[in-house]
Amino acid sequence: MKLFVYHTPELTPADKAPDCAIAVDVLRATSTMATVLAAGGEAIQVFSDLEKLMHVSSSWLPEKRLRAGERGGGKVPGFELGNSPLDCTPELVHGRRLFISTTNGTRALQRVQDAATVITAAFINRAAVVRYLIEKQPEIVWIVGSGWEGSFSLEDTACAGAIAHSVVQETNLPVEELAGNDEVVSAIALYSQWQDNLLGLFHACSHGQRLLRLDCYEDLKYCSQTDILDVLPMQREPGVLKS
Repeated sequence: MKLFVYHTPELTPADKAPDCAIAVDVLRATSTMATVLAAGGEAIQVFSDLEKLMHVSSSWLPEKRLRAGERGGGKVPGFELGNSPLDCTPELVHGRRLFISTTNGTRALQRVQDAATVITAAFINRAAVVRYLIEKQPEIVWIVGSGWEGSFSLEDTACAGAIAHSVVQETNLPVEELAGNDEVVSAIALYSQWQDNLLGLFHACSHGQRLLRLDCYEDLKYCSQTDILDVLPMQREPGVLKS
């Protein structure tokens, strides 16, 4: 198994696809996705285009669907949800499909949707992701951060480092044997520096500060927890994730 970390979808090789792609958008899309499936959501269907989301979801009965739209950290008018995992209670999401479009996370998923296996990761379901990698041993693994509008995102790379760090620990292999690019080593170093204060990292990063200005402190607190959900969102058909 070789791990590759890419800070943004735009940095992934354009002419190939990995055996396993892991999309990461800690604040907050992939945290929300894990939360929805853990709470009994039927599936998650992702869109980069809001109009397409509205068109596709309109064929579903209102009691069987939820629409989540986020742009710039805020909820899109006319949607039931924004991108807060704290809104995704079992009472609301159980048995319903979440149709979601976010600023960054859905773009990352669409970039890697042609990989043999596509899963999503956040700190809250890191252990489930690592367990899958250890059990299945995919040959080439991309961990793709969503970034922010094409630029580097501290929290996504730290989460990539958390995954790689655990794989190193579980396999007892030297990092130079697992790392397919230098970004893996730097991601592990970043996570190692902040692993005992992930909430502090969220306060330091630009998107965390953006969410704090939107009064989303509780979201940051929730997303900074590690290994609290035993769920693995996996693409079952293009753009559709189930556990």
